[in-house]
Amino acid sequence: MSIYKDYLKEIEERKSQGLHPKPIDGAELLSQIIEQIKDVDNEYREDSLNFFIYNVLPGTTSAAGVKAKFLKEIVLGESIVKEITPAFALEQLSHMKGGPSIKVLLDIALGSDETLAKQAAEVLKTQVFLYEADTSRLEEALKNGSAIAKDIIESYAKAEFFTKLPEIEEEIEVVTYIAGVGDISTDLLSPGGDAHSRSDRELHGQCMFEHNKDMQKELLALKKQHPDKRVMLIAEKGTMGVGSSRMSGVNNVALWTGVPFSKYVPFINFAPVIAGTNGIAPIFLTTVGVTGGIGLDLKNWVKQKDAEGNTIVDADGEPILKQMYSVATGTVLTINTKEKKLYHGKVELKDVSAAFTPQKMEFMKAGGSYAVVFGKKLQTFASKILGVDVVPVYAPSKEITIEGQGLTAVEKIFNRNAVGTSGATLHAGSYVRAEVNIVGSQDTTGLMTSQELEMMAATVISPIVDGAYQSGCHTASVWDDKSKANIPRLMSFMNDFGLITGRDPKGKYFPMTDVIHKVLNDITVGDWDIIIGGDSHTRMSKGVAFGADSGTVALALATGEASMPIPESVKVTFKGQMKSYMDFRDVVHATQSQMLKQFGGENVFQGRVIEVHIGTLTADEAFTFTDWTAEMKAKASICISEDDTLVESLEIAKGRIQIMIEKGMDNAKGVLQGLVDKAETRITELKTGIRPSLRPDANAKYHAEVVIDLDEIAEPMIADPDVNNDDVSKRYTHDNIRPLSYYGGTKKVDLGFVGSCMVHKGDMKILAQMLKNVEAQYGKVEFKAPLVVAPPTYNIVDELKAEGDWDVLVKYSGFEFDDNAPKGVARTGYENMLYLERPGCNLCMGNQEKAEPGDTVMATSTRLFQGRVVKDSGEKKGESLLSSTPVVVLSTILGRTPTMAEYEAAVDGIVLTKFKPSTKQLVR
Repeated sequence: MSIYKDYLKEIEERKSQGLHPKPIDGAELLSQIIEQIKDVDNEYREDSLNFFIYNVLPGTTSAAGVKAKFLKEIVLGESIVKEITPAFALEQLSHMKGGPSIKVLLDIALGSDETLAKQAAEVLKTQVFLYEADTSRLEEALKNGSAIAKDIIESYAKAEFFTKLPEIEEEIEVVTYIAGVGDISTDLLSPGGDAHSRSDRELHGQCMFEHNKDMQKELLALKKQHPDKRVMLIAEKGTMGVGSSRMSGVNNVALWTGVPFSKYVPFINFAPVIAGTNGIAPIFLTTVGVTGGIGLDLKNWVKQKDAEGNTIVDADGEPILKQMYSVATGTVLTINTKEKKLYHGKVELKDVSAAFTPQKMEFMKAGGSYAVVFGKKLQTFASKILGVDVVPVYAPSKEITIEGQGLTAVEKIFNRNAVGTSGATLHAGSYVRAEVNIVGSQDTTGLMTSQELEMMAATVISPIVDGAYQSGCHTASVWDDKSKANIPRLMSFMNDFGLITGRDPKGKYFPMTDVIHKVLNDITVGDWDIIIGGDSHTRMSKGVAFGADSGTVALALATGEASMPIPESVKVTFKGQMKSYMDFRDVVHATQSQMLKQFGGENVFQGRVIEVHIGTLTADEAFTFTDWTAEMKAKASICISEDDTLVESLEIAKGRIQIMIEKGMDNAKGVLQGLVDKAETRITELKTGIRPSLRPDANAKYHAEVVIDLDEIAEPMIADPDVNNDDVSKRYTHDNIRPLSYYGGTKKVDLGFVGSCMVHKGDMKILAQMLKNVEAQYGKVEFKAPLVVAPPTYNIVDELKAEGDWDVLVKYSGFEFDDNAPKGVARTGYENMLYLERPGCNLCMGNQEKAEPGDTVMATSTRLFQGRVVKDSGEKKGESLLSSTPVVVLSTILGRTPTMAEYEAAVDGIVLTKFKPSTKQLVR
C-alpha cells in the first residue's frame, strides 16, 4: 500500500474522532502528493492539491523542503499547475515562515529573471525568520553590486516587515466565559494525561477543559451567539494558568477562541484573550505573549479593609472579598487598547495598562514574540551592513536607573547578561534582552519545542548557550506505545540540534529518565547564570532560572537569548534555630505560611523573585526551597550562599557532570566538558577570593522583606488542598498550610509518594534510615498503605548503591524497577508495599500513572491540583497532601497521619537537615 493510501486510511480513522486530516510534515508523503498533482488525470489530484496548499506544516519540516522546491519550479515555469500560478506560489512561500522557503525566495530574488526577482524581493521584505546562511547570501550579493539585495536590506533596516503590519484594533470586544472558580491549573486547559497528543494540535484540542464536552459546547454556543467578538476565558476569584507554562494550554485556548494565523497552515491560532481575578500566573503569562495574546488582571474581587487598613477576615480567618464588577459568563466587555482600559458599555471598569506595555503591544501586532525577537535581530544586521544607525521602530528597551540605589541579586545577574542596552545600571522594571547560559527541554513539551524550532527555521543550537539538556522524565513511568512512538523521535531531533539528551539515538548509553530540573541544577555551574527551562519548576539553586513555555525554550535554544522585564525581588532571611526533628521541607512550607501571615493574606511572592538567603545549604538541599517557589507563584528564586557552600555545591555538580561524560553523554562539541571546566574556574575564583559568590548590595531595594522564625516551626507542616471547603475558590491552592497536629493522628492515608523534583539524595537516605528505625522499634516493617518511591536521577541511585542505602530500600520493597524491562502499561492498583520506581516524575506528573480515584495521598511532590495526582471517585474527592519525606513514609506505615510522638520516635537519630541561618553578612 502506498504512503498516500495509508494517509487516506488515517484520514478515515480521524473522521470517526471528529478530526480533519493531520497536517503533513513528511517529505515522502508530500512527494507522492506532488506527483499526483502533476498527473492531470490522477483520481486523487483534487484532494492532493488541497493537501498541498492547505495542509503542510511550514518551517524546516522535511515536507516544507519538498513544498518549497516544487513552488520554486512553479514560479520559474519549470512546472505548470493551472491552479497554482507563479504569483500564488509566491504567496504560499510567504506563509512558510523561513527555512527552505527563504532559500527558494533568495534563489529567485538573486536570480537572472528581473521581473521574478522583484516579486520574490517583495515577499522577502515581509519575512523575519532569516539565519546566518540567509543573511550571508544577501550580504555577499550586496558586495557584488546586486540592486535587489540592496533593496531588500534597506527594507530590513527600516523594519518594514513590522511597520507595514496592521495596527492593533483600538477597541476589542470580548464576551466572557468563566472557566472555573479559584485558581485554574493549566491541567484544565491541557491535561497532563494527554501530553502524548500535544504536537497534533487539533487532536489535543479535544482535551480542553479536561475533556468536559458540556463546557466545550457552552464555549462554542457563546462563539456562535457572538460571532463578531472574542471569547475571554476567566479564572473567577483566582489566578489563571497556575502550575506550569504549558504552551499546549495556550494553544488550546487559541484553537478554541483565537484567530487563525494563516489560511494555509491549519490549527495554528493566535491572539487568545485570557484573564483572572488575580491575574495570570507569571510563566503562563509569558506563554500568552508568545502567541500575541492578551492577559488581563481583572481584580474584580477585592479584599475588604477596616478603618485602620487591616484586612477584614471571616470566622475562619479568611479575607472577605467584595465584587467590584461582574464578569459572569456571557458579559460583553470592551478592551480599549489606546486608553488601556476595560469597559462595560460606557462604564470604565479597570485600568489594564499592565497588559498593554509597548513590548506586549508589539507582540500583539507581530502575531507573537518570536517575530519581534527575530525582527530586531534582522534590523540590526541590515543596519550594520549598510553602516547606518538602527531606526527606532520598536519600543526602546525600558531602562530604569535609580541613582544611589544598590542592586538585588537578580538585578546584578541581568546587568551582567544584558545585551543591547545603553550601558547604564539597570533596576527592576527595566525590559532586558539577556543572554542565556543553560536551557532545558522536557519530553511532554519537547515535541512542541521541536515543532517550534522547525517553524522558526532553526537547525542548530546557538553557540552562546553553555549547555542544554533534553530529558525523558515526564514519560518515565511507563514505556508504552505512545512513548515508543514519540520519545526516540524527539531525542533524535534534539541530539542533532545540539542538546545533551537523556536517550542516545545511537544507543551508546542506556536511556536515562532523570528529572529535568535536577539535571539542570547539576549542570548549572555559575551563580551568575540565567537558565530557561520548559517547565514551571525550572528553579535552580545556582543562578536564576525561569520556567517557560515550549516556544520560549525554542527561542532560547535558537538565539541564546530571552527577553523580559527585570522582576522585583522579595528578600527572605531566617532567624532562630531548627528543632532536630524537623525537615527542611517544613521550613519551605513555613516560609509560605509565615509570609501570608505577615502580610495579611497577601502573597507578596507572586510574580516576583524570591531572594532567599540560604547561606549554608548546598545546592541539592537548597533546591527544595527554590523548587517550591513555583507553588508560591513566584516568577523565580535565587539562593544567596556562603562561598564555602557554593564551592561544595560546585564540586558535587562537577562530579555528576563527569559521570555523564563517562557514560558517553557528551557531544562532539564537548559541551559537558566545557561545563566541568567552567565549574573548576569558578571554584578557583571562590577559593582565591578573586570573585566571591553572588551577593546583593547592602542598599538594594526590595518589594518586601520576610523574616522566617525557625523557632516557630514546632511540628511538620503540610500543604492541604482543602477539597471540601465550602468556598470553591479556596480549594486546591498551595496557601493552606497546616501543622501535623491538625489531623490528630487520625486522617486515613491511602497512598504515599516520595519522589520527583522535591526530593534529593538526602531524602532517599532518610527513607532508608526510617525503615531501619521502624524495624528496630516494631520488629518488622509493615506497610498499611502503598509507598511509591521515585528517585530523581540515576546518579543518585548509583550513589545510594555505592553507599549501601539502595540495598536497604530493596530489602523492604515489593517492586524494583528494571530498565531492561520497563513497564509497558500504567499501574491502576497498588498493594500495601514499597514500590521502587524508575527515576523520573512518576505520580507528580499525573500523565501516565495516578493514585486510585478518591484516594488520600500523602506526597513529597508539588502538585495538589484537582485530578493531577488523584482523580475524584463517585464516593469521595481525591486529595493530595504535600509534606516532608519522614511524614510520607510514616503515614504509609501507619495508614494514617502520625501523631507527634510517633513522628519523633520514627526520626530519632536521623539528621534531617543541617540548616542553620548564616552568621555571615550575605551582602556586598
